[in-house]
Amino acid sequence: MSGEYAGSSSDPAYEAKVLMISVAARMAGMHPQTLRQYDRLGLVQAGRAAGGGRRYSVRDVVLLREVQRLSQDDGINLAGVKRIIGLERLLEEAQQRVARLEAELDAAYHRIAELEALARFPGRDLVPTNRTSTALVVWRPRRASDR
Repeated sequence: MSGEYAGSSSDPAYEAKVLMISVAARMAGMHPQTLRQYDRLGLVQAGRAAGGGRRYSVRDVVLLREVQRLSQDDGINLAGVKRIIGLERLLEEAQQRVARLEAELDAAYHRIAELEALARFPGRDLVPTNRTSTALVVWRPRRASDR
């Protein structure tokens, strides 16, 4: 199996830890001992098979290639690579959270628009109020006899 993986990061097969260390090492262009070292350092953490053997995912292979690029091409030591990977992971989680919150906000705006469309006087039911005020306003319609 050579070349880039055609699937996406949302594909469950991308995350499945099914590749034996020899296969993952070949795909990443590394020696299996390098993968063991990276696992011990916490750079790329392998899953474990029932017999205790390491298992990697396609995502892990992509990460292994990134570790190799950062350390060999950019000259960053492994501690720096670990920090970069951790920060990238945090950034990805934050971006996913922002996307979820934006979707929730869009849904809330959509629901407000739906409710306003159903109201007798759209937009007039939602009036900003001063929350510190304790005043009570009583409104009574005028009777024809009061005019």
